[in-house]
Amino acid sequence: MQELIIDLALPAERYLAWYRGQAGRVVMRSRDGRSVSLPAHHLRPFLRHEGIYGSFVMRFTDEGKLVSLERLG
Repeated sequence: MQELIIDLALPAERYLAWYRGQAGRVVMRSRDGRSVSLPAHHLRPFLRHEGIYGSFVMRFTDEGKLVSLERLG
């Protein structure tokens, strides 16, 4: 299993593009510089009125399948 740390700052207006069908994935960069593309619905539990902000740990299999996504702190 692998894990990445991601610092995310996603304003609510940008996330709403998923609700409108204009976007299916969110592309982020991990702290170690890797680009990560994640289906937007995985971020929904973290959505607040202002958007999604914070640091997250993403765990995934060696094949790239998401195992868990948790907010740090």
